[in-house]
Amino acid sequence: MIASKSRWNVKEPNREKVQYLAESLNIAPLIASLLVNRGMDTLETAKEFLYTHELDFHDPFLMDDMDKLVERVNQAIQTEEKILVYGDYDADGVSSTTVLVTALREIGAKVEFYIPNRFTEGYGPNESAFKQAKENGFSVIITVDTGISALHEAKIAKDLNMDLIITDHHEPGPELPDAFAIIHPKKETCTYPFKDLAGVGVAYKVAHALLGKNPEHLLDVAAIGTIADLVPLVGENRLLASKGIKKMQQTTRIGLKALFQKCGVETHTISEETIGFSIGPRINAVGRLDNADPAVHLLMTEDVEEAKMLADEMESYNKERQQIVTQITEEAIQQVEEKYPPEENSFIIVEGHNWNAGVIGIVASRLVDRFYRPTIVLSLDEEKGLAKGSARSIAGFDLFENLSGCRDILPHFGGHPMAAGMTLNMEDVEKLRLRMNQRASEILKEEDFSPITDVDIECKVEEVTLQTIEQLDKLAPFGMANPKPKVLVKSVSPQQLRQIGNKSNHLKMVIEQDGCSLDCVGFGFGEKFHHVSPGATLDVLGELSINEWNNFRKPQLFLADLRVKEYQLFDIRSIKQLNQTLQGIAKDKLCIMYFNEKTLKEVNLDNELYPYATYVVNGTKIETKGKYLVLLDIPSDELLLSTILEEAEPARVYAAFFQKETHFFSTIPTREHFKWFYALLVKKGSFELSKHAGDIAKHKGWSKETVYFISQVFFELEFVTIDKGFIALNHTAKKRDIEESPTYQKKQQQVELENLFLYSSYKQLKSWFDRHLTRQCIVHS
Repeated sequence: MIASKSRWNVKEPNREKVQYLAESLNIAPLIASLLVNRGMDTLETAKEFLYTHELDFHDPFLMDDMDKLVERVNQAIQTEEKILVYGDYDADGVSSTTVLVTALREIGAKVEFYIPNRFTEGYGPNESAFKQAKENGFSVIITVDTGISALHEAKIAKDLNMDLIITDHHEPGPELPDAFAIIHPKKETCTYPFKDLAGVGVAYKVAHALLGKNPEHLLDVAAIGTIADLVPLVGENRLLASKGIKKMQQTTRIGLKALFQKCGVETHTISEETIGFSIGPRINAVGRLDNADPAVHLLMTEDVEEAKMLADEMESYNKERQQIVTQITEEAIQQVEEKYPPEENSFIIVEGHNWNAGVIGIVASRLVDRFYRPTIVLSLDEEKGLAKGSARSIAGFDLFENLSGCRDILPHFGGHPMAAGMTLNMEDVEKLRLRMNQRASEILKEEDFSPITDVDIECKVEEVTLQTIEQLDKLAPFGMANPKPKVLVKSVSPQQLRQIGNKSNHLKMVIEQDGCSLDCVGFGFGEKFHHVSPGATLDVLGELSINEWNNFRKPQLFLADLRVKEYQLFDIRSIKQLNQTLQGIAKDKLCIMYFNEKTLKEVNLDNELYPYATYVVNGTKIETKGKYLVLLDIPSDELLLSTILEEAEPARVYAAFFQKETHFFSTIPTREHFKWFYALLVKKGSFELSKHAGDIAKHKGWSKETVYFISQVFFELEFVTIDKGFIALNHTAKKRDIEESPTYQKKQQQVELENLFLYSSYKQLKSWFDRHLTRQCIVHS
């Protein structure tokens, strides 16, 4: 048995709708199932999702206050006022800043940008920056990807006689800033048809309105923030991402080209994963460790040398960021395990004095992955008495909603249901910890602390074809609300298992089902090699792809999870390093059984394994539910073991069946053997057994043990007497069958037991256990 890493939520599609879409759109049923499960269950919505290139962007003037923004910007251009674009230091903020500054310059505005320093100013607009902007002659400030919570700063702008225009996408609070205009799709008075734009999506709509046309030349930048900020990739976001990726593949931006070269990215291979795992992190790294200005300059530069220099700088920041994240994560994990163990804390809050505030969001994500609890990571500033934090959540716990109930101790706070940022006084940290733990305990149930994996489709191996996988690509770009499809294939036989990679930490195998096969690769699954038995029946979960090698293309599955629902039998009868094997079994699962009192010494069992070993006789009761049952030696009789197994519910059985002396390959005397030896006794009369046993054995080609065995059987049947080593016939003996002898019976029984348990094939042994393990432990789906 192998338990899955997460709970699998398998979606069941409406079969009638699946059939209708498959036939109407000429797509594989697998793809139709996926569309139905994701809510695209009508011909219209499915077509819209599949054929994104045929869609148009919404009119930007459907956005509330857009006309006020355009009018004010045009006025500023006419009167030659200076406009300041006030951005944010992440990839979305950098992209938003680039998009709006570019658009404003194209229409002749006098514009500069300002991104606050994460460490000295913190997130969002601030009073000092606004006052400095006033001194520098700016009369209009337009925020991008920030500002919806800037109540105080909006008042400051008014006092300074500056017009503040806010463009943002973060969750609006109960009170909105008193600004000249607020461009926000989630504002109550806004009727814009798509609500989930990223900050750069909102900036793109503003650029559209300012330029009077769709700014397709800015799509490559818009795609960066849209994908990196993890907004739902549906609706207009899907349009921005898909068109933006195509634009990026043909980009003429010198800075992006320099960054691609630094990342080792070929433009024709660019996808959402390129942005999510290569471009986005490098742009983010600059603002995480220092001022984010270089990232904006990179996206806007027209100088090749400057582009190369900035790309080098960003690469250096990214490597430094990775090292810092690793160090802080290790410290945070230690703090959780020592002070806030997950079994006692429904919500985790950790803090550190020297932790870089720029990377604590990444650390929070790492802690959620490890402990699966809503988590806040705080960086403490002793001098200011402040704690700056980043939060990440799990399914079922809305961070924004629950943290909103703590606004009295969170003077600066904003975010989304799954992620948030905040600043609070250090003295309030413990108060926040108590409140959030109480809220989480009330909201989350025990099962909520086990990760959930949504399974999009269940299929057979025969359904996984090149054509189907190619059709899957029509659903890209993948991301939030449109994740890469997870495919479940049940009841497959694993073949050709092997560990791969320098450290053998990856797994490669072929799964077979009904005569069809599929290659599987599991990165980080190398250890599972030791936990999948030869006869196991697997359920595998993963993502489908096409493996292209040497001009040959074939389907493959990238493993995300696997499970074995029934008990597994592991044959360790021939393993020499028995102790080493047993040490590798989890101690909380280990249950060793032995039937011969001498076995522990004979196998030289490690002392630390003794507490897990039980000597078994008739009537012995052992708790086996969910355990890894190790049968150390051969039972004294088959019934003893079968009786135990009838009540057992092990997850696994390890068959060692150690036997110091074997009977199977020693001669079992036939009736001819006994007849000849009896005739010898008739002829010779009495003789000294120890003196002549060797000669008799040599003469007949027997072993000495055979001579002694026959003698013992005759003695038990009273055919002979043995006195002081001399054997002689008992002429008054009654006729009896040799099978009445206890020694003969025991010998025969041992041979049969060895044949059954020690010398049988794996298939034969598994068949025997299958018959006797009637209560097979099942992993819950």
